[in-house]
Amino acid sequence: KPEDFWALKDISFDVYKGEVVGIIGRNGAGKSTLLKALSRITAPTTGEIKLYGHVGSLLEVGTGFHPELTGRENIFMNGAILGMRRSEIQKQFDAIVDFSGVEQFLETPVKRYSSGMYVRLAFAVAAHLNPEILIVDEVLAVGDAAFQAKCMGKMKDVSAGGRTVLFVSHNMQAISTLTQRCLVLGRGRVVYDGATEGAIAAYLREGASQGLEYTADPLPDEPRVTRVALRTSLPENTQHNGAPMTLEVDITAPGPVNGASFAIQAVSVQNQVPAMYLWTFDSERPMCREAGTFRLTCTIPKLRLFMGQYHLVVHFTERAGGKRFETIEGICPFEVVMFGRPREFEWISGTCAYLEECDWQIEKILESGRRDNEGGGGFDRQTKVLECQPAGASS
Repeated sequence: KPEDFWALKDISFDVYKGEVVGIIGRNGAGKSTLLKALSRITAPTTGEIKLYGHVGSLLEVGTGFHPELTGRENIFMNGAILGMRRSEIQKQFDAIVDFSGVEQFLETPVKRYSSGMYVRLAFAVAAHLNPEILIVDEVLAVGDAAFQAKCMGKMKDVSAGGRTVLFVSHNMQAISTLTQRCLVLGRGRVVYDGATEGAIAAYLREGASQGLEYTADPLPDEPRVTRVALRTSLPENTQHNGAPMTLEVDITAPGPVNGASFAIQAVSVQNQVPAMYLWTFDSERPMCREAGTFRLTCTIPKLRLFMGQYHLVVHFTERAGGKRFETIEGICPFEVVMFGRPREFEWISGTCAYLEECDWQIEKILESGRRDNEGGGGFDRQTKVLECQPAGASS
């Protein structure tokens, strides 16, 4: 029967001048709806949004490009759609072309561009806006690794210039690099508003399987990772540093895969930095060369990861340059602990990424001698630039 569905409900938050705020959440959490409301594309059903300053939005890379027009013509047309005056576009034209790297094809219709060229040009136009408030939705999910790094650098420049940025991404590394504060959305509500580190932990807790096993149904016409299981040395998702750990992966393929490639990363929840990388290729160990379900078992004799909380990210692709089947983030969370080793000082989380095995040797080489080693900032939130509150609420 017909029913009302609230994409957003009772959302309320303030953003201040110069802040770079991340907005994260699972698919369907309401992120895109929130950005459309803030960009005045969609009017809120109830409540109000107060914006203090000119807003520039990059919600979908390439929106407004016409395939029959040349790169040059699309720069001017797309810039106008994104709110730039012709004089502003002319002033930024050389920088846009240089950033995009498509100078050689400026007079070519964009319908003849490769997908990478198209994306580079579209982002270059949007990235050279100069609004007081910049709203960016998942632009770093496109392009190759080199271009994504270039985009990250540009986003850092934007935030360093004092502009207020709202940044939506599923890339937790980008979120942790660019932001210090995050909103986590869940089922249309703000479930967390605070420091980025805590927000990422809340986001991963919400979406991650709290067990040590991830499962998915097979697809009829595409290979898929249907199971990832982690075997820790201790109960309750706990792994002792220096103890063995095992990972099992099931891949179900309806047909042969052209050079299967599989990799697993262990990513630190604290700073979203990959701390361990394991991989195997069809060229090394034949797999998925025919239809069926294949089990990959990886045994780590002595896990060297340092104490802390981690989750797994898995990547399943064809050979280099081939199709990327899937990337699965935030699965199989586990904690590495350290105890039972004689040590004068306590173990402190964050000291390092992993603990290497080594041998020490000490010998006296001088009768006497001494070497002394001696060694030997903030953010002021003042100007509010955005308020978002539900109906009947007061700021």
